[in-house]
Amino acid sequence: KSTVTIGLVQALTAHLKINSFACLRQPSQGPTFGFNLHLTGDIHAITAANNLLAAAIDARILHESTQSDKALYNRLVPVVKGVRGFSSIQLARLRRLGINKTDPETLTEEEISRFVRLDIDPSTITWQRVVDTNDRFLRKITIGQANTEKGFVRQAQFDIAVASEIMAILALTTSLEDMKERLGKIVVANDKKGEPVTAEDLGVTGALAVLMKDAIKPTLMQTLEGTPVFVHAGPFANIAHGNSSILADKIALKLVGEKGFVVTEAGFGADIGMEKFFNIKCRASGLVPSVVVLVATVRALKMHGGGPSVSAGAPLKKEYTEENLQLVADGCCNLQKQIQITQLFGVPVVVALNVFKTDSPAEVDLVCKIAKQSGAFDAVPCNHWSDGGRGAVKLAQAVEKAANQKSSFKYLYGLELPIAEKIKTIAQKVYGAKDIELSPAAQSQIDRYTRQGFGKLPICMAKTHLSLSHQPERKGVPTGFILPISDVRASIGAGFIYPLVGTMSTMPGLPTRPCFYDIDLDPVTEEVKGLF
Repeated sequence: KSTVTIGLVQALTAHLKINSFACLRQPSQGPTFGFNLHLTGDIHAITAANNLLAAAIDARILHESTQSDKALYNRLVPVVKGVRGFSSIQLARLRRLGINKTDPETLTEEEISRFVRLDIDPSTITWQRVVDTNDRFLRKITIGQANTEKGFVRQAQFDIAVASEIMAILALTTSLEDMKERLGKIVVANDKKGEPVTAEDLGVTGALAVLMKDAIKPTLMQTLEGTPVFVHAGPFANIAHGNSSILADKIALKLVGEKGFVVTEAGFGADIGMEKFFNIKCRASGLVPSVVVLVATVRALKMHGGGPSVSAGAPLKKEYTEENLQLVADGCCNLQKQIQITQLFGVPVVVALNVFKTDSPAEVDLVCKIAKQSGAFDAVPCNHWSDGGRGAVKLAQAVEKAANQKSSFKYLYGLELPIAEKIKTIAQKVYGAKDIELSPAAQSQIDRYTRQGFGKLPICMAKTHLSLSHQPERKGVPTGFILPISDVRASIGAGFIYPLVGTMSTMPGLPTRPCFYDIDLDPVTEEVKGLF
């Protein structure tokens, strides 16, 4: 996606003299190990904020379980230089509790008890610690085993940093004020009465905002041909909502002017990145897209047509390096389905065929022909990988034409539909499933979120990107399958409900041969080798 995005803006600006701006996500160092190498610092800020909130939750449970109301109150509202006063976040909590007092000496015992006790039910904690490394051994851990924690041991887990709700908040926020409000709304657990407990209740909102205050600013970079690029945020597309930030898009739109183009990236296929871009990001930003650029390669289509599986680091099988029109034709069913998914939203689609030197002209022609027959506004071979912006000029011209079409953009579902109905709509209309199956855990979470008033949020499916279905090995266009929903989580600050499809893990693992074998540093020149 990102190479096509860069090729396209280089073609628009450097070759067609049309103002354009690229908005990219920052990839995590987890899966790629090395692409970002601390590029913008966004991920570090998110990791720090996320883990501060995690530490605050467990510390609060420990202190509440080992102290009386009076002792808690004296520590939470201490006497400083002879004076006792509430901090502003504590005053806000009192107001939410319906206690309209500002003098700490005037609270009754009952009011003190309500103020100091969040009464978190440890079995309902949904907030996890994060780290930006593929570390499979952190998928399930036990915390609190030191004697100082007085036997408060519980099972927990780490997620990859880019799956943190704080990353989704960064990508969907529109201002510092909005970000602070979203951070405060994060639901981390329930109390023993079944009511949600938030970051605001824990008193940590201001500190989170301070940790995130610089990360909210997009990083300005440029392509090799001098075209401007914003790199900002990097939510995982198969776990989170997979799009670069609204702020980067809005700033870029302001800068390119009325006739300019902003090319913004959505991760993975139309079934994941694009669906979430439209149903979640466009709802939050109010922006309406003019055209979809769908990226395809002959190699990927051959795999969907029944070609052999590919393993990282192994040489490509001959099916992928020699002409095989039958495999290409068979695999185009997947491209056809991706085009149909874009058409659900009423936006014209241009297929960008990313050409490799082993693709034959006949294979390239065949894909473009089938794409156009399947409803694409146009389908264009691109050689930006070898020729830079010049190799994407035809794509840029097609995009400019498509953007002038009358677009009738619409969302896939209404927010007022029940949570399960929204999940089912995505499963059936986008993935091609026959139906969904909710596990008992998923069903009880849906019931709980609906009761707590979170039922009207959009849906962010956590699903494999390797298949339209939940089974990575099922290529092409699987049909007739039942989509299993194993769990449902809520990202209230980000503003979406987050179902886990099948065995989807929120922490990837390293393969047998990770790319760190190829990464090296020359200690004399400090040159980094092996990133690309």
